[in-house]
Amino acid sequence: MLNGKVAVVTGSTSGIGLGIATALAKAGSKVVINDHTHRDEAREIAKALASETGAEVTYVGADLMNGDDCAALIAGATDAYGQVDILVNNAGIQHVEKIEDFPVGKWDAILALNLSSAFHTTRAAIAGMKQRGFGRIVNIASAHGLTASPYKGAYVAAKHGLVGFSKVTALEAAEARVDVTCNAVCPGYVWTPLVEAQLEDQMRANNMTKDEVIDKVMLTRTPTREFATVEQIGATTVFLCGDGAAQITGTSISVDGGWTAL
Repeated sequence: MLNGKVAVVTGSTSGIGLGIATALAKAGSKVVINDHTHRDEAREIAKALASETGAEVTYVGADLMNGDDCAALIAGATDAYGQVDILVNNAGIQHVEKIEDFPVGKWDAILALNLSSAFHTTRAAIAGMKQRGFGRIVNIASAHGLTASPYKGAYVAAKHGLVGFSKVTALEAAEARVDVTCNAVCPGYVWTPLVEAQLEDQMRANNMTKDEVIDKVMLTRTPTREFATVEQIGATTVFLCGDGAAQITGTSISVDGGWTAL
């Protein structure tokens, strides 16, 4: 489906990002995975993904809170494979706190990674996409890009901004009259090792069983009462990158079990 395409996925050595990278590799893409660590373990993850999927996979480390590093990630992918056809902006962090107590440093970091990094990587990649006449940009936003929850001011602001930035990117690409699209995917709760760890913390903090935390805390706003999976987010991303989605641009696709339908 995506044979010959080159995909960059930010924040992709675990969780949702790794699920997306896996799906793109299985669909035929060459894949560049990324995190900020530059550790040997990250390179081993790339090798394991290549072995699992049969695709070409490379690791490029970059601190995406730094605009120059964002540009260097795209340059590194281009050096490795000649071009970047697909860009998935997935990297993100979270902090939960009342506005009056929210650490300024945490606010700045969340906006830098969850929002500004997408601008910097897109800025570095989109001209080449327009020149070649093909490109797919998929921004992994959140249900919190469409709605809000208390104590998540920075995250909600960043994800709303990412949805808006996706629309602007789509409009500018459309003006070029080329097959370049940009969309936002908005997951609700996704079952990842990070969420599993949060589940253990919530069980202790609230003196609840696993099922009680899932039903009364994590999925209370999810009508299906089910987590999305990284495979589902990956499949949605692969669809948006294919020919069948050529006229889907500037939109947000919710993968949230009905959360934002309420």
